[in-house]
Amino acid sequence: MPRKAAQLSEADKHAAEGGAVAVDRALFVLSAFREGDGTLGLAELAQRSGLYKSTLLRLLASLEHARLIQRHADGRYGLGPEIARLNAVYAASFSLEQVVLPALRELVRATRESAAFHIQQGEHRLCLYRVDSPQPVRDHIRAGDLLPLNRGAGGRVLRAFAGARGEIYQRIRDEGVIALVGDRSPDIAGVSSPVFGPGGELKGALTLTCPTPRFSESFREQVLDAARGLTQALGGTFPEVVEAAGPSSSAATAPQDD
Repeated sequence: MPRKAAQLSEADKHAAEGGAVAVDRALFVLSAFREGDGTLGLAELAQRSGLYKSTLLRLLASLEHARLIQRHADGRYGLGPEIARLNAVYAASFSLEQVVLPALRELVRATRESAAFHIQQGEHRLCLYRVDSPQPVRDHIRAGDLLPLNRGAGGRVLRAFAGARGEIYQRIRDEGVIALVGDRSPDIAGVSSPVFGPGGELKGALTLTCPTPRFSESFREQVLDAARGLTQALGGTFPEVVEAAGPSSSAATAPQDD
């Protein structure tokens, strides 16, 4: 009889509900390769996936047949040429707008406030994409507008992950999100979180804005969750964050920069 695992493997913990177990396991083996890995031995792959070596060898044989994995002369495994082909197909068809705008629309649907995606442009930040709140009272920034880099939640996030020093920027790096009242405009509150691409590249800042009286503490977690989801959609990994405690978990007034 087949040996039953004492506990679920990492591959099985991440299985898709209603999916095919073998496919889930094979895809998880591919995800075991991380940035900086050239090749991995069977023992390393077994340790990362939690799969028995006998199971792993069968999966590797199928992945090798599909050219998703290649076995080197020294017996170690690396990603295969089919990965490069698929990446080229994806890159050729990829549009940042097609990924970002649905995330903004969903955030607006959930919060009924305005959402935007900012990138740094020189000494300013550019509102690259914007979805307006359905409510008549809102801020009226438009896609294409240039905004201060050292004012507003989105600008603070961009500066934080560009290495800016100071308590507020370290807090943003630690918590992955910031909520500020009146930092860019006295009557506007903003909540922003970074978005990353492959290799930890900062792609921009996902920002929610609203009139100050409508600010809700729940916006912090909603923006953070949206930034995590958008990061994943862009092929990035969102960094581990520490849970906010005390005053840092509330909308605050940022210190003034020169």
